Amino acid sequence: MPREIDEAFVEEAIERYRKIDALRAEFEKTVVDLEVTVRSPDGLVSIVVSADGDFRDVTISPEAIDPEKGTRELAKAVLAACKAASHAGDWARKKLHDETFGDYRPLA
Repeated sequence: MPREIDEAFVEEAIERYRKIDALRAEFEKTVVDLEVTVRSPDGLVSIVVSADGDFRDVTISPEAIDPEKGTRELAKAVLAACKAASHAGDWARKKLHDETFGDYRPLA
């Protein structure tokens, strides 16, 4: 006995796929454009990072250049800001993903 094809189900599945594909394309574009700015705990360094993890800008405050302290404190501030920027990029990507695909439950 041949299997009957539920055309309404197939059409609904195709439409759902198209919508998810459009959302995925929008997500991929937005993740590149979305930027987050973080600062080191001491406020001496700020970094702009995109949601895809790309470091876009680093700003070092003039107060960070202290000949008496040397570069060690500045290096600590830069490292702290880099770590925070990495976490911020991950956070932004996850938040955007949840907002974009939150209505869709996982298949597994």
